[in-house]
Amino acid sequence: MNKLIFHAALALACLAPGAGALAAAKVTFVNPDKMTDVPRHESDRESMKAILLDHFNALAARLPADQELKIEIIDVDLAGDVFPRVSIRDVRVLKGLGDRPAMHLRYSIEQNGKVLRSGESHLSDAAYLVGSNRYGNDLYGHEKQMLDDWFRKDVIAKR
Repeated sequence: MNKLIFHAALALACLAPGAGALAAAKVTFVNPDKMTDVPRHESDRESMKAILLDHFNALAARLPADQELKIEIIDVDLAGDVFPRVSIRDVRVLKGLGDRPAMHLRYSIEQNGKVLRSGESHLSDAAYLVGSNRYGNDLYGHEKQMLDDWFRKDVIAKR
C-alpha cells in the first residue's frame, strides 16, 4: 500500500466520528510553499504533511480524551540539506553542521471549545545527530523526536 495513502487513511480514521473517544489533533500548514525547507515535489510534500499529522495525532492521544490539540505550522526546516540528483528524486544529506531540524508553530489545547493552554514555539535541535533517537531511520524521525521533546516539556509538563 502506498505510504501516503496509508497515512491519509490513518489520519482520516483518527478524525472519524467513531474515534471521538481519543484526543485528536487539528493541524494546519500556513503557507507551505513559503516554508524554509519542505520537499519540493508536491507528492513528497503531501507525504510529509500526512506523516506529521499522524505524529501529532499520536501526541494528542496522550491528552485526556475530551481535549483537542490544535497546531498551526508556520515554518519547517527539515533536518539535513537537499541535493537534487535527478528531476524526480532529491537526496537529503545529514551532516550535523548547521542543518538541524527546526519548526515554528502555534498550538492550543482545547476542551469543549475553551482554550486551556496555548503558545507559540520555535523548535530546533542542534544536537539531532547526537544521542539516541527512538525513530531510528524513520522518514522525518529527527523532526518527530524534536516534537516529542517539545510536547513532553512544553505541553504535558505544564498541565
